[in-house]
Amino acid sequence: MPAMTLKVRLTVAEADLIRSVVLEAPDGSILPPFTPGAHVEVTIPDGTTRHYSLIDTDGSTAAPKAYRLGIRLEDPGTGGSRFMHDLKEGDTVEVTGPKNEFPLADSDAPSLLIAGGIGVTPMISMATALAGDGRAFTFHYAMRNAGAGAFVDALTGAHGDRVVLHRDDEAGGPLDVAALIDAADPATHIYVCGPKPMIEAVKTAAEHRGFAPDQIHFELFESAAEQDGDTAFEVELASSGKVYTIPAGRTIIEVLEEAGEDLVYDCQRGDCGICQTDVLDGIPDHRDVVLTDAERASNAVMQICVSRAKSPRLKLDL
Repeated sequence: MPAMTLKVRLTVAEADLIRSVVLEAPDGSILPPFTPGAHVEVTIPDGTTRHYSLIDTDGSTAAPKAYRLGIRLEDPGTGGSRFMHDLKEGDTVEVTGPKNEFPLADSDAPSLLIAGGIGVTPMISMATALAGDGRAFTFHYAMRNAGAGAFVDALTGAHGDRVVLHRDDEAGGPLDVAALIDAADPATHIYVCGPKPMIEAVKTAAEHRGFAPDQIHFELFESAAEQDGDTAFEVELASSGKVYTIPAGRTIIEVLEEAGEDLVYDCQRGDCGICQTDVLDGIPDHRDVVLTDAERASNAVMQICVSRAKSPRLKLDL
């Protein structure tokens, strides 16, 4: 998909550390259509790309005049998020997409939307579409405090009491996602976007309650962080016998692609499953949100975009 050069029309401070950026074609032409849950990739100055969900509040996804993105400034704020926060009206950026790996299911069943922090952005488009189609949904939006909540007025104004706000400081703790799922109709489709602990809690509760895998939809809004104690390990490719060292702070994909290996991947966050690879020998250190507990315990597959190794070497079916 070719990149587009888009111009910044507007930037708005939406909440603590969260800014929205509105992009349009320099000539004012209509942009490519998108569906709820879709994202675009923005190329930042170092040549890498960052994914940002598209926010639709008026049902104009079929012929959008602009793309609205929501960006949280990440600590230490020196990479893609800092670049996006520093954009000003009239600046241009290279954008590829849209692409959707987090679509709404084609179902008339009720929807339960659960968002944490900046994970609210794809859910806004979902709520807009569900309301426009007259489909039942409830939207639970969790945030640390009132200052951390973005797009709150727009959401509550558009959807009323279907939007339920949870502020950790007022509630005395995080959102009880298990209680929400216990109360849901068994036919419900569950959508969750936010930090990894929230996604894992929702998946665990839904699986325990008996929801089918195709009723549980999720998107991770953070990359797998480097952990204390990470060390180098080796990866052996079964097809060639080549061995690569994966140092702390770098992923398997980064090292192999730099060496010229042909890989298939997308999100690089551990939530899409596209880079899943068979493990022929060794023990992975799973850091994704895709695999089930049984798949993790088997150590037979792994997501090479984020996961590492507990053993000195992994032999992969590559």
